Amino acid sequence: MPAPAGFTWTARADGTVVVTHRGRKAATLRGERAVRFTEEVEAGDPQEVMARWTGAYKFRNERTARQHPRNRGRR
Repeated sequence: MPAPAGFTWTARADGTVVVTHRGRKAATLRGERAVRFTEEVEAGDPQEVMARWTGAYKFRNERTARQHPRNRGRR
């Protein structure tokens, strides 16, 4: 699996952290979760941490699989 890439994060003045992936909002963290996230990003590899926190690293074919004939009509 290739290394995660394309993630950025922004800390707002109100303590909220917004994580984006390729320009789209992937997660909004508030309170204690935002604090833990920033500590983890500063201590480790930021791209891997953001991928893990957003779950965007697991699959890349959800939209394609949903359109497959055997999966039509499922939710």
